[in-house]
Amino acid sequence: MSKEMDIENIRGRLKEWFKSKIPQASQISLSPLKKPVSGLSNQTFFFELSWWQAGEMRVENLVLRCAPTGFLMFPKYDMKEQFILMKNLENTAVPVPRSRWLEEDESVIGVPFYIVDQVQGWIPGDHPPYHVAGPLYEATPEEKARIWWKAVDIMAKIHTLDLGEVDLGFLGVPKGGTDPIDQEIAYYDKMLKMNEEPPPPILERTRNWLKENIFEPKHVSLCWGDARLANLMYQSDEVVAVLDWEMAFLGDPESDLGWFIHMDWATSEGLQTKPSPRLAGLPGTQETLAHYERITNRKVENFFYHEVFATWRMAVVYTRLAKHQRFISNFTKIDITRSHFDKLTRLLSL
Repeated sequence: MSKEMDIENIRGRLKEWFKSKIPQASQISLSPLKKPVSGLSNQTFFFELSWWQAGEMRVENLVLRCAPTGFLMFPKYDMKEQFILMKNLENTAVPVPRSRWLEEDESVIGVPFYIVDQVQGWIPGDHPPYHVAGPLYEATPEEKARIWWKAVDIMAKIHTLDLGEVDLGFLGVPKGGTDPIDQEIAYYDKMLKMNEEPPPPILERTRNWLKENIFEPKHVSLCWGDARLANLMYQSDEVVAVLDWEMAFLGDPESDLGWFIHMDWATSEGLQTKPSPRLAGLPGTQETLAHYERITNRKVENFFYHEVFATWRMAVVYTRLAKHQRFISNFTKIDITRSHFDKLTRLLSL
């Protein structure tokens, strides 16, 4: 599906598919599908859809997201679940792209997919990281702080959604006790098994530590999963869309805090290929936790655990990336897991 010929074939199939979705339309046209630079899970393509209806031309900018083919990073890709989640979030305080169509019939383009509106704005990027280039890098210290705080505010909005008002049960409601964390550990256990080899000793040691120090979360909420600046769309300094919900789950909201802080490190000082200093002007960890506590009126009680947990989870993801020939071919002779393994060793020695 990554080949140009396949993409053009998909474009033609989508054009026919849209005829059934917009029966009153005529002269339907799709622009070439454009793939963004980043993305290691769902496949994403941008395109323009135009058609004639009631004597006038209509044009919409849309995003196609479809399950991957070939190498699978994660154990599960549930496109319906992602679509319904965003659909159910549309009328909440969490801004998401408007969900338009879901297609589960693989015969249409070869894999399940959904289509959402394209949101205009800018993203603190991963390629290159916002620590070294891009709009956030070029912003003033005051602007950098505002962008950071808006991201933390969004996490707080996600974590304080009323689960009685927003239908999220399809994500799998954890049982009581330690089950919210046990479920996430089990998910990454499955990912490690996909490598078809014994896990590295540091990952086994960390997993044991996570199980030995597990606790019952005080709160269970919607967790974004892949909580990081690069998954937010901004207009000026306002968040207009929260993106990439494929890792979402119901669990301890502090896990998002751990992931958010860890991924900021992983794209700066912890970047194995070209580490760089953290971008000056961004608030630090303690400031971030204090801000989160203030706006949620909740005490952050287990951040260290979730920092270890986030580092372990991302290290597991990197072991999968190390199996991905297309990815690893760009980093010959570089051990992409090393910085995460070293961080786990440091954390477990504290």
